[in-house]
Amino acid sequence: MNRRAFIGGAAAAALGPRAAYAQAPATARRVGLLMTTTPTAAAHIVVAFADGLRQLGHMEGRNVMFEYRWAEGRPERFAGMAADLVRQPVEVIVASSQAAALAAQRATTTIAIVMVNAADPVGAGLVASLARPGGNVTGLSQQLTPEIRAKQLQLLKEMLPKMSRVGVLRSAATTVGLREYEAAGQTLEVRIQVVEIRNRNDLEHAFAAMARERIDALLIPADPFLFTERQRVAELAREHRLAGMYSTREYAEAGGLMSYSARLSEQFRRAALYVDKILRGASPATLPVEAPSQYELVINVTTAKALGLTIPQSLLLRADEVIE
Repeated sequence: MNRRAFIGGAAAAALGPRAAYAQAPATARRVGLLMTTTPTAAAHIVVAFADGLRQLGHMEGRNVMFEYRWAEGRPERFAGMAADLVRQPVEVIVASSQAAALAAQRATTTIAIVMVNAADPVGAGLVASLARPGGNVTGLSQQLTPEIRAKQLQLLKEMLPKMSRVGVLRSAATTVGLREYEAAGQTLEVRIQVVEIRNRNDLEHAFAAMARERIDALLIPADPFLFTERQRVAELAREHRLAGMYSTREYAEAGGLMSYSARLSEQFRRAALYVDKILRGASPATLPVEAPSQYELVINVTTAKALGLTIPQSLLLRADEVIE
């Protein structure tokens, strides 16, 4: 089976989980997934998570059942969906962002919560400390630390040595602060201009405005809404001839110029380890929060050619993957 067909099948299953598990045994363990985006946008993530559990002996549809809830880039939906998962009930909730984890934490103090990609779990009050969470929440912290965000801007500057203005898209769903980009911009003598968007219709206006204002390049932070719309974002960037640095490799795969981050699907695969331990009796209070240890630079050569860019050899040699 090819990868596209496999991912498409996973998305279809996520859209209709109850029907998929109509024959599942009554003794199957129930795991809730509180997801920030859509089944299509996150199909590969679901595949990675399910595969991680399968390798640990938890077979989806046999001895484990998934309850999916999709916010579709609208964080205001988390509270209702988290409460619904608690009523099911599920034994573990996997929360795919800090906002999702906070909503789950407000909904329950007894059901274990495995967070993924949380920006500041200690500062947000999700855990007492990374080493000893102390409550019902544990999991993985966010891949885009302040240092990584500064590195993203530095790599973009290496791609475009003469750039002086960078547009940073921001929506209500943006999950990181932008001060680190601004601080890195000062060091690199690059001005950061935040461009606010509210919905999909704002995307075209935002890109047109950046083109009019002669912004040199684009930077996309961690944002569930933009992640869901990554194909359109990449298309508009190429249409307006804007080189871009993106928060995850999925944008580069969709046609964005480059990304520097941990692999999101791998984070969800590792989340399966936490779920496995909890289902076997471990307490989230004693499971240390994990931070990503590997980051990858992905460059889309086809997009570089379309933008008329010559990629510096130094970047090509450091790239973990080149998309052609």
